[in-house]
Amino acid sequence: MRKPRTRELDPSHAADPERVRLAAVTLLARRDYASGELRQKLEGQGYEAGAVSAALADLVASKIVDDARFAENYVTSHAARGHGPVRIAADLRALNLPAELIDAALAAGPDWRARAREVRIRRFGLEEPVTWAQKARQGRFLQYRGFSSDHIRAALGADFDPDE
Repeated sequence: MRKPRTRELDPSHAADPERVRLAAVTLLARRDYASGELRQKLEGQGYEAGAVSAALADLVASKIVDDARFAENYVTSHAARGHGPVRIAADLRALNLPAELIDAALAAGPDWRARAREVRIRRFGLEEPVTWAQKARQGRFLQYRGFSSDHIRAALGADFDPDE
């Protein structure tokens, strides 16, 4: 198991926006970050809030950090993993993205009904559930993955009789 880095940050570096920008670009070289997530990461490393704000403003102005792009990429990658829009939206809200960006990214995402069906087939096979117990089990699975009740009904077939 890797030991976390606990090195102290030089106080003169903590207030330098250029040092903060360099640290941010180093983090962004590994993966894309939302601006709020990057802010938390940098402040957690010991950089001053003012310097972080200045560096982030520069990165946003130069389109190196773009929350809309981040949200679209996040939706695409997590939908491919089998996650639904409810779960993805909750994850993006936890990253402090604005609701407008989340809604736009989800609207530009895949056909969620078809995606729910694909996830169900990948997990349970082509044969549709026939008993109430099978439908309930598959519905709970899809709900856990983050699909809404409309998407689940579309994936399971809306023409079932709960009295079976």
